[in-house]
Amino acid sequence: MTVTREVQKPVVILGGAGKTGARVAARLQAQGRPAHILSRSTGTRFDWEDKSTWESAVEGAGALFIVYQPDLAVPGAVDDIRQLTAIALRQGVRRMVLLSGRGEEEAQAAERVLQESGADWTVIRASWFAQNFSETFILDALMTGELALPVADVKEPFIDVDDIADVAAAALTDDKHIGRLYEVTGPRLLTFAEAVTEVAQASGRDFRFRRITPEDYAAGLEAAEVPADFIWLLNYLFTTVLDGRNAHVTDGVRQALGRDARDFADYARDAAATGVWADTREGRS
Repeated sequence: MTVTREVQKPVVILGGAGKTGARVAARLQAQGRPAHILSRSTGTRFDWEDKSTWESAVEGAGALFIVYQPDLAVPGAVDDIRQLTAIALRQGVRRMVLLSGRGEEEAQAAERVLQESGADWTVIRASWFAQNFSETFILDALMTGELALPVADVKEPFIDVDDIADVAAAALTDDKHIGRLYEVTGPRLLTFAEAVTEVAQASGRDFRFRRITPEDYAAGLEAAEVPADFIWLLNYLFTTVLDGRNAHVTDGVRQALGRDARDFADYARDAAATGVWADTREGRS
């Protein structure tokens, strides 16, 4: 391993309060590398919607792991990445790893901004997370017994977030990953209906999938008082991005780590063992 950055300088995880940030921080800390997750609620605040927090957030960092919220597809994301990288470079922070979205033109524009900025960059371009079925809004819908989404019979190579975290931790600590773009996927294509079937089998629950129209999906979200901009984003991801453009697997995990990506069945087995999909009448952890 070739590492030139000072170990004493922390890796700062920006916008990483979700599924990836904590995992990356845990891996770095296990290696003895200080890592700080910054968000709206941390002592040193970082808020993508409040640019006044950006300078102090990157000050003194040895490297940045950049997770844009809510998604690089939203308007203004590309300009935000441009401004953030400029601030970081002015403060002497050169090492930056960006978590990007597979099949999203806007995300790829943000990637180019980082690649052309003069930073020592790595891009991790990820597909849909397997953990969406156990750690996010899909979980609540799934636990009703039926997951209803505006998704056609398009296959997706769901990626395990633990694989993303392993790639990110490696990229943040080893200079051999500088200038590399890793497009990471799981090893197998599944439709959402097939993924729900595998979750049902692993958990022993009678989970089912039903396809609905984008209009019905939006109406349900509106009834649940989901903000309009998030409704737009979800419909964009479920319809425009899930049009088959990502229906192929890549070897990005192997390129970065020298091993295969985890299979969805392995994820479902391990998630089921935590009790996350247990019948609510029995209690759920």
